[in-house]
Amino acid sequence: MVAASSGIRTYTLPERAASTDFGIRDERSVTRIVAAHRHAYFQIQLNLAGRTEQHIGAAVRPLPPGGLSCVLPYRVHRIPHPPGSRFFVLSFSLAFLRPELDVDPLDLEDVPLTAAPELAPFLYQEYLDYRLQGAALTRARGMCERMRVAATARGLCWRETVRGELLTLIGLVCRMHESELLSVSAGRGALRSRRDAYTRAMRYVREHLTERLNLAAVARAVELSPTYLAHLVKKETGKTFTELVTERRMDIARERLVHTALPIHAIAADVGFDDVAYFARRFRRQYGVPPGRFRRERQ
Repeated sequence: MVAASSGIRTYTLPERAASTDFGIRDERSVTRIVAAHRHAYFQIQLNLAGRTEQHIGAAVRPLPPGGLSCVLPYRVHRIPHPPGSRFFVLSFSLAFLRPELDVDPLDLEDVPLTAAPELAPFLYQEYLDYRLQGAALTRARGMCERMRVAATARGLCWRETVRGELLTLIGLVCRMHESELLSVSAGRGALRSRRDAYTRAMRYVREHLTERLNLAAVARAVELSPTYLAHLVKKETGKTFTELVTERRMDIARERLVHTALPIHAIAADVGFDDVAYFARRFRRQYGVPPGRFRRERQ
């Protein structure tokens, strides 16, 4: 388990499964997690009884009987279950799903569907609801039962047997929701999801620049994992989270030095620095001159 100061726990497969790459449980054997959390692996939940909803990222989507929840690695989520609920939970690594796909789990949104179409339900879960009914639901339940039997027995080729059933289940979801998946894909839903997440984070940073900001607190406020937010900021800007926040603070300080008569210690406090000497050092590092000289030269 990887603990995070944000209070949102990250689970690893060995904590939630008997194998290091695949596990399947039902409501009788799974330890239910009520709080928002994330995990370092993929998860599919097939809801069989009990109407609930799933909170994934900043979205809330219904999860009725026959509904499926498809969660990417490191995506903050939670699914409360009312009494009497019945469901299967499948947990598996990227290496189990696609052994030949050499990509960081945090970069899955950049993988084109032509290269890995089975990622579609996971990439677009925040935009779509997946539901199986009638014969399709019966088939999906049968697949889960067979996966459980094979994973428990661990006979010859059990992983290949389970992987085949798993891919068949994902394929069933893709066929049932093909038009919606392709529509969201055409609109680059995964990229939009990433941009939306980045925009939420930057809005929060902008509105709280005068406060003490750290990666874990911002991630918690915008319902992302610190790991994902750090990766997102680096991918979008080429900077670390700390570098980005410091740069934004220096920009505001520069404007106030030029356009106001506020003393330097007040400007430092306004942009989140308790130590004016430290502020001066960071400002000089950013602009090549100390704040007092910068003000004199500009005014």
